[in-house]
Amino acid sequence: MKTKLFFLSIIFVILFTLFSYIVAKERLIKVDFDTTVKLQDHISRRFDKYFSYFSLLASAEVTIGFCIIMAFLCLIKFNWRAFLGWLMIIPASLGEVFGKLVLFHPAPPVFLHRSILSTALPSFYVHTDFSYPSGHMTRTLFITTILLCMVIFGTKNNLYRLMVSLFLSILVFMMALTRIYLGEHWLSDVIGGSLLGAGAGFFASILIVRTGKNVSFLKAKD
Repeated sequence: MKTKLFFLSIIFVILFTLFSYIVAKERLIKVDFDTTVKLQDHISRRFDKYFSYFSLLASAEVTIGFCIIMAFLCLIKFNWRAFLGWLMIIPASLGEVFGKLVLFHPAPPVFLHRSILSTALPSFYVHTDFSYPSGHMTRTLFITTILLCMVIFGTKNNLYRLMVSLFLSILVFMMALTRIYLGEHWLSDVIGGSLLGAGAGFFASILIVRTGKNVSFLKAKD
């Protein structure tokens, strides 16, 4: 199991690196713009409010807070490996911020913005020069990848695996959709953030997931 997770982590990190090179070469500008315009043309503006509030689920405060709580629960059980695994969201988030600081990739222009969210969360006042990769997608994929690994390696109940996998897939898809539709990020930002988050999530899963043991609240009875 650990070997598979390690190789998956390496593969996604390599894919992220290669994709970042493509983005840096500005080869996806037309695809990014066309995708955003088409989504905004085909989705009613009445969804602006719902998409805006849904995006709060992947805000830095909510996602990092969730991981810190999970790390604390592991700490009180003296599960040091899992404790460190959940805290991997911090270097993953730092990697996302670093990308936004060094890779030239301007965010969508103001006329494409559709978010109507008014919030006092600190992360909404932190701005970087560029938009690649998406922090929302980095953190979303980090958490969902870990939860998915917990389910796959923590239970043999195929129906339970299918239901949780489907739910997590819908959650990821909806988060990606809101990022592009609201004009917060380009498609390339979403893909890059997903690759980075999945890579970090698979690596963290090596420390968190233990086959055959009741390691999380997601453990189901066969």
